[in-house]
Amino acid sequence: MEAKELIDFLGKAEKLKSVPRHCVTSDGVVENVAAHSWRLALMAFLLKDELGEINIDRVIRMCLVHDLGEAVTGDIPTFEKTGEHEEIEKLAVDGLLRELPDPLYQELHAMFEEMEALQTKEARVYKALDKLEAVIQHNQSDISTWLPLEYELQKTYAAESVKGFPILEKLQEESVKETEQKIIAFKK
Repeated sequence: MEAKELIDFLGKAEKLKSVPRHCVTSDGVVENVAAHSWRLALMAFLLKDELGEINIDRVIRMCLVHDLGEAVTGDIPTFEKTGEHEEIEKLAVDGLLRELPDPLYQELHAMFEEMEALQTKEARVYKALDKLEAVIQHNQSDISTWLPLEYELQKTYAAESVKGFPILEKLQEESVKETEQKIIAFKK
């Protein structure tokens, strides 16, 4: 890869630092997509010994690039995202990846297909972590920033994704407990 190509690509990916997510940090700052991706990759790394025979390097790579298309489309919360939104984001990802040298394009294109198919353990772990990170972040934000539908969504959002991965099931359970405690404290 030429230096200019890398700088140009990084310039497009840099937009993720400015794309707001539907979440607020514990300090009241609107989270951005890059921060979410970073913490998602950190979660994967920290759980590497708990996840057994998972190729954690592959999971970390998925975590780092999974929202790349949002540099073009912006972030759309899951509960608002339609099939049309997903198709537009998929095209945005492909457009960005096509700017890379062909071997890198092929590698990342295959990775995005793997992530979408959710057939490998690595793809399933990445997706479960993606959902768990959002739940954990919401629990760490002020409940006044939540939408009414999130009171229940917090309890179910990652539940199916974590099945079959004991440590992720435990994280889900603990997150639900924190959600319930937060709701109870807020209602007092």
